[in-house]
Amino acid sequence: MTGARLAPMARMVAQMEPAQVVHRARLRVQRKALHRWPNVGRRLCSGPDPAAAVGWPSDYRPIDARIPGHWPTLAVLRTRGIRLLGVSKRLGDPLDWEQAKMPLLWRLHLHYWDWAWGLTADTDRADARAIFAGLWRSWTTASSFGRGDAWLPYPVALRAWSWCGLYHDLVAGSDLEHSYIRELSVHTGFLRRHLETDVGGNHLIKNLKALAGLAVFFADDRLLRFALRQLVRQLPEQVLSDGGHYERSPAYHCQVLADLIDVDALIRAAGHAAVPDLTTAIAQMRRWLGCVLGPDAKLPMLNDGYPVADGLLDALRPGPPPDSPLLRMSATGLVRANVGAWYLLADAGAPCPDGLTGHAHADTLGCLVYAFGAPLLVDTGTSTYEPGAVRDYERSTAAHNTVEVDGADSTEVWGAFRAGRRARVHRLVTQHEADGVSIEAEHDGFRALSGRPCHRRRWQLTKAGLRVDDLVIGRGDHSVAVHWHLAPGAAVRLEAGEAVATTARGAFHIRITASCPVQLTVGTGQLAVGYQRTTGAPVLTCRMDAALPVRITTSWRHAHCFSGAAKTEGVM
Repeated sequence: MTGARLAPMARMVAQMEPAQVVHRARLRVQRKALHRWPNVGRRLCSGPDPAAAVGWPSDYRPIDARIPGHWPTLAVLRTRGIRLLGVSKRLGDPLDWEQAKMPLLWRLHLHYWDWAWGLTADTDRADARAIFAGLWRSWTTASSFGRGDAWLPYPVALRAWSWCGLYHDLVAGSDLEHSYIRELSVHTGFLRRHLETDVGGNHLIKNLKALAGLAVFFADDRLLRFALRQLVRQLPEQVLSDGGHYERSPAYHCQVLADLIDVDALIRAAGHAAVPDLTTAIAQMRRWLGCVLGPDAKLPMLNDGYPVADGLLDALRPGPPPDSPLLRMSATGLVRANVGAWYLLADAGAPCPDGLTGHAHADTLGCLVYAFGAPLLVDTGTSTYEPGAVRDYERSTAAHNTVEVDGADSTEVWGAFRAGRRARVHRLVTQHEADGVSIEAEHDGFRALSGRPCHRRRWQLTKAGLRVDDLVIGRGDHSVAVHWHLAPGAAVRLEAGEAVATTARGAFHIRITASCPVQLTVGTGQLAVGYQRTTGAPVLTCRMDAALPVRITTSWRHAHCFSGAAKTEGVM
């Protein structure tokens, strides 16, 4: 830990619950003990009696099993190859389960074993079972209990859930069955003693989901009551009053919703009574998901965001989009506006929960815009979790459609999953107007800079287009930049102090006015389109160097309704 990291680390820890710090210390001590005395740890982490195993109900199919074409096929796995996160790799001969040269996220996915669902869909059941048995025996031989990536609590949870579900199709009745069930018992004991209460969030939901699945598998009603009780305790914290997940990432919202749906369906299939709080949370999350989907039914890639497969979205059954032209999701801080051919999703919420910073971006008062059914302004999304320049950029303020002051981030994001000082949003006001809707808010994320700059933004959406008024108040001279990230395929040219964006939906005139001279530039940014995959797209930047306060107005109009009216100075 360098001196430069000590201050943001202290600011991050100061916002955590004391219990989180205690739990993190406990888990680290346990992990070191397991590494040093694995055999003792295995005995201490004993699970339920393997003889009690009954498996899952034969007619229950989790969401992972209902997404065709999402997993590696038998033909691929037969060749000792595998494709995870869009990246193909040979596992080698003998099979190499460490894959030390691959990024951490890819290695973790290798240990989830959800990829084996593709085998259950193959018509050659005998070959599928044989291939699975060979892979499983190889993995258990290579994996040392409590050590390495495979035995972090998160992959243990996903693996345990997958193995429970795969048992009926790929293991039951084979010579693998006894050792397989015994290993699931070990996973149960390990997970019960390594719940990620230090992290919380989607990690803890995954842990508790796996415990519920293991409890059903071993007919352990006591464990099931514990898992469901802990899960229900998480719901008021993690599922906000508007139905959004509290990490403010639509992609992780989908993960948590899928987990809750899976647990609800499993306990019902196993003959247990439905849990009312769980049923209510699922309905709330489905409504929220339907509210944030774009006109093209795609998921917004806010905070740590990545493309979510259409099959998964269909399985989640999002609610219908709202009829109102203006919808304020107060708890998550998102505001949806839809007027004529224009659609806006504005982000005026907290970047993350106080004690969970992992998926936060410095994107406060950013926005996404569709025009005539197609994306116009987009979020850069997330292509990697590996520490470095790409991760730093994708979390930065410059990577989002918002205002940057002195090159600083509005939320102090650092490392791969850390955030110190956070932007705080104030004075959010939404209202219907005669010809459309307006949204206004401000944040103090730049308060640590000299002169304590504060950014205030107002969006006005009408049938004619979008107008965005930005005001930065405070004291002293500062460099202020407004970044606009256009959708891939667009082209932007500068024309006498304004810009024209050409897209598949036609040309859009972009007028810029300000309280001082503005420098317009067009560059190329990188947008995430998948894991370790990006594509280039234009970025229009409006920059000024001046004493605060400064004002800048950006107006977007489609060419067919562009009036050519004289420029007017932006006023807030």
